[in-house]
Order: sequence, then structure tokens, then C-alpha cells
Amino acid sequence: MNSMNDTEVVAGTVTDRTHRTHRLRRLAGTGFVATLGAMMTTTLAAALAQAVGVDFQVPDGGETIPLSGFTVVTGFFSVVGIVIAVALLRWSDRPAKRFVWTTVALTAISLVPPLLSGANTATITALLGLHLVAAAVVIPTLARSLRTRTD
Repeated sequence: MNSMNDTEVVAGTVTDRTHRTHRLRRLAGTGFVATLGAMMTTTLAAALAQAVGVDFQVPDGGETIPLSGFTVVTGFFSVVGIVIAVALLRWSDRPAKRFVWTTVALTAISLVPPLLSGANTATITALLGLHLVAAAVVIPTLARSLRTRTD
């Protein structure tokens, strides 16, 4: 083994690690922007639904979901999506495909609680729509970012 080969191996390892860290940071940045977009879009859609008469009142306790509640919950679960995307980029051989399958399945599961809430039809319909709005913003953005990062 000559010293020239040793240097190339070490440099290659450092470069790969730096490239991987850069890819993860870019993905997280893209996810953060998508999260902000989803939070704004979902909150705006909820405000529009309220303006046309949806009360967002959940019978269990009779409380009304505030607009800030939509913002916070959308932000939290979008960050969960970012964590899933980062993990799949790090450990999966097909991160974009697995991300889409995983998040579509989780979105489908997220539609169950509104259906079981006992709220009126308008509230249930609006809640289902809001889940889909948030998913429509975050999932394609992160999936596209995963595809471009792995090609």
C-alpha cells in the first residue's frame, strides 16, 4: 500500500461525510420551508372554512378548535414528516419511494379521528380537507427533494 492510496481513501471518506451532511441539511431546510407553507395554507383554509360557517366544534367537551390549533398541529406533524424524510435519506436505498408510501399511509390514518369525533358534517368535512391540504403541501415537496438528493 503506498501513501498516495492512503490519502485518497481518507479524503474520499471525509468528502462523502461532508456531502451527506450537506444533503441532510438541504433536505431539512426544504422541509422547514414546506412546513411553513403548510402551516400558512392550512390556517388560511381553516379561516376560510370558519368564514363560510364551519364551527370546528368538537362534541367531546364542546370546545371549538382555534385557528392557532391548526397552525401548531400542522407544524408539529410536518416536522415529524421531516424527521421521517431525513431518516429515510440516511438509511434507505429508495428514500423518496418509501417516504411517499409511509406518509400517504400516515395521512390515511390521520383521517380516522375526525370521522370518529362526533362533530357535525361540515366540521368533519373541513377537518378531512385540512389534513389533505397539509399533506398536499409537505409530501410532494419532500419527496421531490429526496429524489433530487439521491439521483
